[in-house]
Amino acid sequence: MLTDLIGTVAGAVLVAVFGILVAVFLMGVDRIVTARMQARIGPPLSQPLTDIRKLFSKENVVPANAIPWLFNLAPVVALASAITILLYIPVGGFHPVLSGGGDLILVMYLLTLPALALVAGGFSSGSPYATVGAQREMVTMIAYEFPLAVVIIAIAWKLAVSGIPLPFMLASVQANPVWGLVGPLGIIGVLILFFVLLIVTPAELSRIPFDTPEAETELAGGVLVEYSGKNLALFTLTQGVKTVVMASLVVALFIPYRLSALLPAPVILQPVLDLLFYLVLVVLVAFVAVSLIRVSMARFRINQVVSVYWIYISLIGIVGLLLVMADHFLGVV
Repeated sequence: MLTDLIGTVAGAVLVAVFGILVAVFLMGVDRIVTARMQARIGPPLSQPLTDIRKLFSKENVVPANAIPWLFNLAPVVALASAITILLYIPVGGFHPVLSGGGDLILVMYLLTLPALALVAGGFSSGSPYATVGAQREMVTMIAYEFPLAVVIIAIAWKLAVSGIPLPFMLASVQANPVWGLVGPLGIIGVLILFFVLLIVTPAELSRIPFDTPEAETELAGGVLVEYSGKNLALFTLTQGVKTVVMASLVVALFIPYRLSALLPAPVILQPVLDLLFYLVLVVLVAFVAVSLIRVSMARFRINQVVSVYWIYISLIGIVGLLLVMADHFLGVV
């Protein structure tokens, strides 16, 4: 019992450090890639680390009208909850530190915690700009939750009807890639679901075109307008870790493959190959779902965000779910 506890704690610490390092790396890659696509030179890869280190050296400024304990607690809760989600997601072919029969459902709920912490921080700051930003964050969160649930339910349903035990467990999804369980019609449906999750990702991260809660040109930073110093550094790290979380979730659900299974390699090198392959997939997913979209599009208005997710993306996700179901029942017949 004690050995298991020590192992779990050690694994959680390693995943937390790994998640933060990869988060900083992804932020640097994102800034370089977007700069190149906009014909700019851009900052060095280490710029996010420099910015975060500088923020940690600054003083926390708490507004006079703020609720101090909630204002200071929000960024800590946001980062802690983002790291907690990563403990349930398979990373680099390794088994997750924490797991259970309802991982996917738990992850879906845990994804709301960083956003709720951001909302709480915005409301507690006493700023009208932050209040409007917090309201927008709540509306955006409500908007993208439904298509996200459709994707998760569709994959879990396919695993369940295929006779795979614990279909809502991420380890089950990783061991049984959904592509091998569907026919031609189902492949089209899974591709649609893949697209839906990629579109949900920038809203989950409050990135363009779904960055209405911050909207620097409208709200001067929105929910983060009053944050500075260590608190702002923690929120910045939270966004980076959430990028790792969302990219890892996409990989776990739709690209749960290990390079060591395809390439012959010594046993000692197989974990290294799997980890490098995972990092490549995470970078590619982050590029498509974050960098490419924010360079290609302008910010949506908040009413457009709701329309996009509740009407268009939700309908597209339901079509994907119906195609997966039709593929199963036609195959049975």
